[in-house]
Amino acid sequence: MSLLSVVCEMAPYLLLGFFIAGVLHVFVPQKFYANYLSRSNKLSVVWAALLGIPLPLCSCGVIPTAIGLRNEKASKGAIASFLIATPQTGIDSILATFSLMGLGFAIIRPTAALITGICGGLLVNRFVKDPQPPSSNTQHPTPITHHPLLLVLKYAYYDMLRDIGLRLLIGLLVAALIQVAVPDEFFLSFGSQPLLQMLVILLIAVPMYICSTGSIPVAAALMMKGLSPGAALVMLMAGPAVNLASILVVHKSMGRRFTFIYLMTIVCSSVLFGLLLNASGIDFTVAAQDACCAHTSALPSPFKMVCATVLTLLIIFALMMKLFSRFTHKKPLDPDVTVYCVDDMHCSHCEAAVVRAVEEVPGVEKAKASASSNTLTIKGPATEASVRAAVESAGYTFKGKA
Repeated sequence: MSLLSVVCEMAPYLLLGFFIAGVLHVFVPQKFYANYLSRSNKLSVVWAALLGIPLPLCSCGVIPTAIGLRNEKASKGAIASFLIATPQTGIDSILATFSLMGLGFAIIRPTAALITGICGGLLVNRFVKDPQPPSSNTQHPTPITHHPLLLVLKYAYYDMLRDIGLRLLIGLLVAALIQVAVPDEFFLSFGSQPLLQMLVILLIAVPMYICSTGSIPVAAALMMKGLSPGAALVMLMAGPAVNLASILVVHKSMGRRFTFIYLMTIVCSSVLFGLLLNASGIDFTVAAQDACCAHTSALPSPFKMVCATVLTLLIIFALMMKLFSRFTHKKPLDPDVTVYCVDDMHCSHCEAAVVRAVEEVPGVEKAKASASSNTLTIKGPATEASVRAAVESAGYTFKGKA
C-alpha cells in the first residue's frame, strides 16, 4: 500500500514533467537556451531559478524537465539552479502554504528556494566542468517528417523512460520501504532540541518522496505537536527538493561532483534557513483544525490511480523494449552494413550524439546506435578509421567491429 501511495502521488507530476521535457525537446528553439541558460554565468543561474519557482513540478517531475533542458544546451549551473529551486515551490504550493501556515511561510518558502537554487547553480559553475557538445546543423535528432505531437510523446514517454525508468523504480521501492519502517512518532521525540529535529527530518525527508504541496499539512500537523518552525521549514525545503529516485537519476545524468553539490546545497541551505527562522523569534501560529483536516489531495483519487497505471505500463514497456533489444541483435546480411562496438553510451541522448557524429563521415548513408547493446550500425562504404575518429571525437569509446 505504501508503494502504491507513493506511485499515485508521484505519477501525475512525473507524467507532466515528461511531457514538458518532450515539448521543450521538439518545440522550443535551441537559440532560447543558448541566449538564457547556456552560459556558465550568474545570469543564467538566476534565470533558471526564476523559471522554475512557479512551475508545479515535484522532485521527480522536475528531473525529466531538467534533463530535457540539459539536452537543449543549458549549462550545468543553470540545471542545478532549476533542479534545486523548482520542486520546493509552485503556484499551488505557495497558495496552500499561505492557507495552512500563514503569510510568513508563504513568503519565506519561495524566497529560500530562489536563494538556494542560485547558490547551488553558482557552486556548480565554479566547481564542475561543463564542456558543451559541438553544435549540430539539426536542431533535434528525431526526424522532422513525423507529426510534432508524436515526436513529443515518443521522446517523453519512451526515450526518457527507457533511460531513467530502472533507477526510478529502485528509488520508489526504497522510498516506500522507508515510509513503512519509520513511525510517525519518531519525529516527535526530539521536541526540546530544534537542531536535532532538523537533522532527523533531513535523514528521513531527503531519501523519501514527498511533494511540495503534500508536505504542507504534514509540516503543519507536526508544528502543532511541538516541531519547531525551523524544522518544519527544513521539511518543506529538503523533502520536496530531493528524494532517492532523483538522486540516482541526477547522478547518472550529471555526474558525481554535480550530485554532491546538489545535495549539499539543499541540506546546508535548509538547515541554515531553519536556524535563521528559529532565531528570528517570529510567532508562526497554525490553526490546529485546519492543519489536521487539510491533508486532502488537490487531485481526485481516481485520476491519480489512472496516472499511476499509465506510468507503470509505460515504464514496463520501455524497460522491456530496452531488454528485448539486447537479445534481438542479428548480424546484418547486407554486405554494405557494418556493426561496430561502442562503449560509454548510456541513454538515447548518447545514441543521438554518436549518430550525429558519424553521419558527418563521408560514405555513411545511414547510422543507428544502441546503448543497450553497445553497438553502432553503419550503412555505407565508410572506412573503419573514419568511423572511429568520429566516435572518439564525440567522446565515446570505439571497440572495432562487433
